Amino acid sequence: MTGCFVYYMISRLKVKMPYTAVMFIVGAIMGYCSKEGIGHNAVTESTKMWIGIDGEVLLLAFLPGLLFLDSYESNVYLFKQAISQLLVFAFPMGLCGTILTALVAYFVLPYGWSSDLCMLLGSILAATDPVAVAALLKELGAPPRLRTHIAGESLLNDGAAVVFFKIFSARFFYEMGVEGVGEKVGWSRGVVLFLRLSLGGAVVGILSGGLLVIMLFNFNRRLSREECIFQVCSTIATAYLSYFFSEVLLNCSGILAVVFCGLTTKSFGETVSRLHCINELSPWLGQILTTLSLYVSSSQAF
Repeated sequence: MTGCFVYYMISRLKVKMPYTAVMFIVGAIMGYCSKEGIGHNAVTESTKMWIGIDGEVLLLAFLPGLLFLDSYESNVYLFKQAISQLLVFAFPMGLCGTILTALVAYFVLPYGWSSDLCMLLGSILAATDPVAVAALLKELGAPPRLRTHIAGESLLNDGAAVVFFKIFSARFFYEMGVEGVGEKVGWSRGVVLFLRLSLGGAVVGILSGGLLVIMLFNFNRRLSREECIFQVCSTIATAYLSYFFSEVLLNCSGILAVVFCGLTTKSFGETVSRLHCINELSPWLGQILTTLSLYVSSSQAF
């Protein structure tokens, strides 16, 4: 209801702020009120329950759905044309951003942090998240190729940032002497770990997308209500299962698995099946997941 009210006010009053930014501010205010006991009611009590949610549960609940929908709604033709540039922006340039941020933390900040901790901080801060920029470009009628570059780089950059985070967090925990968590990652081990996380996640995503396309092909009767429901349920389940198998069971990148699962489904799904049910579902499902994720994550800011 809060998201509906915010969207109504933005659209009717012509507020010059993106929906995501307003929802983040609303969630932060509600989180502050809940923690300080201001306005004790059912809304603040519900917010207080959401604040205590575990971070892993938060990622597993919202991240696969949002990533799958973003990748599924991408222009696959333009994405294929720009794939080389997107990979350069996401991985080598993402590593450069991580190193530059780490250098600032190491030489400028007065905390005396180790190099591994600075690289860990750089991997967290270097990832771009151009949600507001992409929404603004869409409103201004920017060329589809430019929007594809920004959205595609954002999708792959999220996966690259998590890969770098896992590598440098293992080095940092080993430096701290955390038993059973850290690992001494040298150059050769780092390259192997990077390839396993990135390529392994991509392979899992492509295989999951291929399996989903086969299921959609065999359940393709347009006027069958049951098969429309099966298409929707199997699509949502595959998106979450690809993340779970890659991230939890195979220790690969779950983010890249979901991204490539969505791209594979979009590339081949529309050629073998009528995806009208999924196309009608994706906008409102994406709106719900975006609203809830912004509200829950911002409510934990204070």
